[in-house]
Amino acid sequence: MLFFTLQGAEDLGQRVAAMGGWGVAPHEERDFDMGEHKGRPLVDPRGHDVFVLAALHGGGAASVNDRLIRAMFFCAACRDLGAARVSLIAPYLPYGRKDRRTKDHDPLSARYVAQAVEAMGCDQIVTVAAHNLAGFENAFRIPTLHLATEALFAALIAADDKAAPCVVLAPDPGGIKRAQLLHEALQAIGVADVGFAFMDKRRSAGIVSGSLFAGDVAGARVHVLDDMICGGGTILRAAQAARAHGAVTVHALASHGLFTPQAITRLSQDDGLDALTVTDSAAPFVQDTPKLRVVGLAPMIAAAIARLHGGTTWPLPPASAPQPRSLPFAPGQ
Repeated sequence: MLFFTLQGAEDLGQRVAAMGGWGVAPHEERDFDMGEHKGRPLVDPRGHDVFVLAALHGGGAASVNDRLIRAMFFCAACRDLGAARVSLIAPYLPYGRKDRRTKDHDPLSARYVAQAVEAMGCDQIVTVAAHNLAGFENAFRIPTLHLATEALFAALIAADDKAAPCVVLAPDPGGIKRAQLLHEALQAIGVADVGFAFMDKRRSAGIVSGSLFAGDVAGARVHVLDDMICGGGTILRAAQAARAHGAVTVHALASHGLFTPQAITRLSQDDGLDALTVTDSAAPFVQDTPKLRVVGLAPMIAAAIARLHGGTTWPLPPASAPQPRSLPFAPGQ
């Protein structure tokens, strides 16, 4: 097996390799004048089961499109050089939000990404917390593996020993199923007193509307779950609504912290939000703040690679509270 970690995913890749007990294979990435790029393995991939970990979020010097095309070209090079199988691991898979037409003549960008990945010779793809699981699985014609984060978040919530009842809140209609899965994960590990609530939200031409709030959160610890946070507006809107309906505390959880430069400041300074938890799928990305905690994905990804490579069976990380980490990086670094 060969495990490659592309630029932007080095920190996570080193922790995945350490957790799995294998090394990171050497490779070269070079930038040329006028924006072109070359990536190549520095070991012969012929006959090997190749896993490529790629950070496909935007930020810093590389855009989403830059990182996507570089990852696809690297996978294609491994395929051309005779790799037995090439698996792309993209903890955050871009364009997942555009999996259907909401306006006339809209693109189906999620499907186009899938077609491009397949055309480059990838045999399978692994991602974490897809925006729309059905859309992700249906877009690809190669095998897919979806790594859900509900168990990680449920373990964190269960470790909270405060006496107030717990409520899971979906911040928009599209997140109801995701919130239901977290609700079920909490019940599965013995958190009995769990409620459920959701908010209405509609967005058109950049304008957000919808004020319906359903569910009883009075006197409760509210956990707002989303798959990603960018500007933070959706989370803060839900947090403020929960406070207005009597929530004792509000904790936001998201699998992907795709923060804009202003988002962390906005979230950390808002009195309606007590805490924010994300995974390291898009790290490095944040400045240090007491409200933020980061849950590592390395155990989950290492377990997935071990299962995929030769059918080795590894159990997923146990449903115990993972240790959060602070990442003192500047936004957009």
